[in-house]
Amino acid sequence: MRKAKRRRLEAKGWKVGSVQDFLGLTDEEATYVDLKLRLAASLRERRQHRGLTQTEFARLLKSSQSRVAKMEGADPSVSLDLLVRSLFTLGTSKRDLSRIISARLPAPAASTLAVSGRGASSASLRSAALQG
Repeated sequence: MRKAKRRRLEAKGWKVGSVQDFLGLTDEEATYVDLKLRLAASLRERRQHRGLTQTEFARLLKSSQSRVAKMEGADPSVSLDLLVRSLFTLGTSKRDLSRIISARLPAPAASTLAVSGRGASSASLRSAALQG
């Protein structure tokens, strides 16, 4: 975020910082959330690359389309185990999985965030981010 924009937001009462700071995540918790987001994004990319709809992929997993949507959205109810097993179903190799995990991408939980103070509390958002 540019410094000028940050100053304008802060002058209007917005709190500006990282998602990790806002949610009060430890480094380990932020790493967990980032890992889950990376696996979910990779699952969506690989499913689409194979030309499968969510419904078709759900049949392969013996699951439902809504569950695939939750997996691709990194829903808190989805476990890391389910994401990894689903990636293997799409033909992801152990080497590919290690690349997904170790990729040097911008960390979503460390992204800059501006919050007005309205809406859900940081405690409830933190809880939702870490479930699963």
